[in-house]
Amino acid sequence: MNDTVVTLVGNAATGVDYRETPTGGVARFRFAVTPRRWDRRNSAWTDGSTSFYTVCAWRSLGANLTASVNVGDPLVVHGRLRVRDETLDGQRRTFVDIDAVSIGHDLTWGTSAFKRVARANTALTERPVDMSAAASAANAATAGNGSGSDAGPGAVGKPVHTQPWLSEQDESAAPAGAAGVPTGPL
Repeated sequence: MNDTVVTLVGNAATGVDYRETPTGGVARFRFAVTPRRWDRRNSAWTDGSTSFYTVCAWRSLGANLTASVNVGDPLVVHGRLRVRDETLDGQRRTFVDIDAVSIGHDLTWGTSAFKRVARANTALTERPVDMSAAASAANAATAGNGSGSDAGPGAVGKPVHTQPWLSEQDESAAPAGAAGVPTGPL
């Protein structure tokens, strides 16, 4: 693959617009990058002309971006560069987009607190056609959490880690609204 991968440092110029699509959620926002140069003649920093990019972030990156970024936040965006030409109202225009791979706050300008997002069992969040299907999906998802004393698949005791990078303490501290999420095998 011959993609052009770029890393840009700038500010969120607009709010994040999040939409669900058939292939997963996508978040979009405009990103402003203004170069600063040292002007030796005036002995001062001067701003160059601002470049604007449309940044697209798919699936979990897009959902996390929506919850984390506000207008004006200093960001570092890393992703694939796409340049496209379109004709609008008889005029040819060029648009520059970034398909983001990673986005984070620029800690040169402030602090940030990271909070890991817990992923729930998808059987509990799917939207079934009727309510009876929703009840059966919830029952099937929690069926493996019995209170038997054997060491079999439904045993209670040490939690089964669905996310191996989490410690037991992280997994047991359920985020708000996730109290009914089972920790047993899927």
